Amino acid sequence: MKPTLASFAALILGTALASASTNAAATDMSKTLRVAFPVDVTGFDPQATNDLYSAHINTAIFDVLYEYDYYVRPSKLRPVLAEAMPEISADGLTWTIRLRKGSYFADDPAFKGKKRELVADDLIYAWKRMLDPKMLSPSLWHIDGKLVGADELVAEAKASGKFNYDKPIAGLKALDRYTVQLKLKQPDYLLTELMLNYNWSPVAREVVEAYRDPGGRVMNHPVGVGPYRIKEWIKGNKVILTKNPNYHRSYPLTEGETAEDRAIIAKYRGAEMPLVGNVEVSIIEESNPRLLTFKAGGLDYEFVGNDLIGNVLSDGKLLPEYVERGVRHQRAIEPALSYDYFNLDDPIVGGYSPDKIALRRAIIMAFPTDDYVRVVFRNQAEPANQIIPPTQTGYVPNLPNVNQQDIPLANALLDYFGYKDRDGDGWRDMPDGSPLVITRSSTPRSTDREADELWKKALDSLKIKLAINTQKWPDLLKQGRAGQLQFWGLGWISNSTDGNSFVQLLYSKNIGQSNFARMKLPLYDQLYDKAQTLPLGAERWALYRAMNQIATVYSVWSPGVFRYQNVLIQPWLLNYKRMPYRQHFWHLMDIDEAKRTAKP
Repeated sequence: MKPTLASFAALILGTALASASTNAAATDMSKTLRVAFPVDVTGFDPQATNDLYSAHINTAIFDVLYEYDYYVRPSKLRPVLAEAMPEISADGLTWTIRLRKGSYFADDPAFKGKKRELVADDLIYAWKRMLDPKMLSPSLWHIDGKLVGADELVAEAKASGKFNYDKPIAGLKALDRYTVQLKLKQPDYLLTELMLNYNWSPVAREVVEAYRDPGGRVMNHPVGVGPYRIKEWIKGNKVILTKNPNYHRSYPLTEGETAEDRAIIAKYRGAEMPLVGNVEVSIIEESNPRLLTFKAGGLDYEFVGNDLIGNVLSDGKLLPEYVERGVRHQRAIEPALSYDYFNLDDPIVGGYSPDKIALRRAIIMAFPTDDYVRVVFRNQAEPANQIIPPTQTGYVPNLPNVNQQDIPLANALLDYFGYKDRDGDGWRDMPDGSPLVITRSSTPRSTDREADELWKKALDSLKIKLAINTQKWPDLLKQGRAGQLQFWGLGWISNSTDGNSFVQLLYSKNIGQSNFARMKLPLYDQLYDKAQTLPLGAERWALYRAMNQIATVYSVWSPGVFRYQNVLIQPWLLNYKRMPYRQHFWHLMDIDEAKRTAKP
């Protein structure tokens, strides 16, 4: 066939397009994304941490198997490190996960000068670390009791004091270099959503063995396959990330929800990720300095502290000074719960007898939750009437709130169960005459001080002495997990849609991990175990409701609030889109430096 002018032109055009595709924009290493956290991270081991702020960093360093698509609503899962979504057998018991080829760990001396590709054995090693009793992994509940043959290996480790990582597990094997097979004891209807967590991220055994502490954790030397690596960590001050040079991934091919989304996707399609080469995370505990830093242009977006919401919004609308500068605002309820827990192993507030339940119930009934919403959260929250937030499946609409303030009834309850002033000092004592002092733990932040004042007022109304134990967040977290705190306020946020993430907080097998209250109730555990065998739907969620009733009857928590999140976004920050189940997608964001340098 004789070539024509048209065919020759088409050939030239195709070559030009191919060239444009292969020469897509590289990561801009001159750009830095600037954000702030209110508390420091605790460490960089994906199987050993589970606090929110460490999660943000670890997700960027280690990457995840799956994530919710940044641009698709309603939320839809997509593979990241995996090549595709899991292949699940008809009976739900056999799962096959195929890794994307060509993912490489950041360079590290542990690799002895060689490029280290991610392989199936890295996943297996990471998941065994969750099972290792010595690790005390807070994510053990994700995998505990689920894999064929794993319980036997864990029992051996508990008996010998050493986990045998080289011993095969029938339910966890590599079929080839890039394929992992899991065999489950029973179907798990939430396992894919659990794998969204960085706790399932792969780690390299060479790195762990080179840098681990006596507990087997690698908290200070992270080496992952994600878009960023640690450049510098100044504890209590900042974390600086820079691009992992071995990360080679192009801007994701996806469908956008809006015309604006589709324009962004078209603009960046094929560009090298991350778009911005560096991320600087400043630790700024107080909300006022964070907001001032944002206003001065030192932060690219900011989750506004509730104590300053009046400085940003009026009647729910952004103040003119921000609108005139092109600042954007997004607000939505979070998939989160802020609550105060009692340590049920504590000799004063712990226990399951009627008198101990009465003490906790009276304390809960004395607390002014409405004032808590107004004063601490500046009306950016709603009183919690159950342990599952309204963003999650399993939440029960219109459930009556039995935790409302009733001081006369609370005092009557204490009188009835013998909590009286026995030494004449004006304060109640224990029924046996020993001192009754409630010790609430708290951080130095101003919002925690405000909460402390409300708790002091509440306990004063009951004639109960309150002591405040003030320490930094990472220290309290360690002590709380070890059962050393009597009464502390925590938050829990989920990156999945089902309420299971919240009901597991009181499952006894999670004591030392996520069950800070250290509740051990066989009935609750039975309901939780039964729920795991049921598909998502009304029957499963009815069990969630029963678990909520048990938690309420035993007064394990002061349930607190469901909180709103308010985000301010600078005009020069591009591609910011709020995700319900993950706060930071740094590798997808960009900076318009011309707008940034032209800021007023």
